[in-house]
Amino acid sequence: MKKTADVDHPIRNLLAVRWSPYVFSEQPVPAADLRSLFEAARWAPSSYNEQPWRFIVGRRGQGDTHGRILECLAEPNRKWAYKAPVLVLGTVVREFVSNGNPNKAAEHDLGLAVGSLLVEATARGLRVHQMIGLDPDAARRAFSIPMNAEALTAIAIGYADKTGGDDPALAERDATPRERRPISEFVFGDRFGESAGL
Repeated sequence: MKKTADVDHPIRNLLAVRWSPYVFSEQPVPAADLRSLFEAARWAPSSYNEQPWRFIVGRRGQGDTHGRILECLAEPNRKWAYKAPVLVLGTVVREFVSNGNPNKAAEHDLGLAVGSLLVEATARGLRVHQMIGLDPDAARRAFSIPMNAEALTAIAIGYADKTGGDDPALAERDATPRERRPISEFVFGDRFGESAGL
């Protein structure tokens, strides 16, 4: 299957080949690779260098964390995510540690950290699929997440199963060509909604 982006303008190949599968191989992810993924997240920029991200990591076949994360996912995500060798909850701490004030950049900064993680993952031949479909309250109960923090996203990490697995519907989703709206529809100039004409 061809998943490389059909770009309108040149970009780095690492970004063009990144995609999010639904069908994961059960091949384990080496611990050294996981450490490097979280090292990449560690060095992401954040407002006031607050680093408001926290990750809860479950490795399939090692303890019960993977299964407990799976139980926090929305049912449609459970149907495919169980095969991913690594499941992660991406959480945000919504207050600055120094003064307890709200951190309006917390979600943005978690996104930057995960963005760095997925670029590192792609460079290592791994695939990352983020999910917003989860129950934050279930995650709070399951992992004792404090009230000033919230599980915002779940992340599946592993290798794409090139055979398509045993679910034809998911295999078809993975085989669908990638599409994006053109730059003119989201890069604006004088007014919101008016193309910048790049």
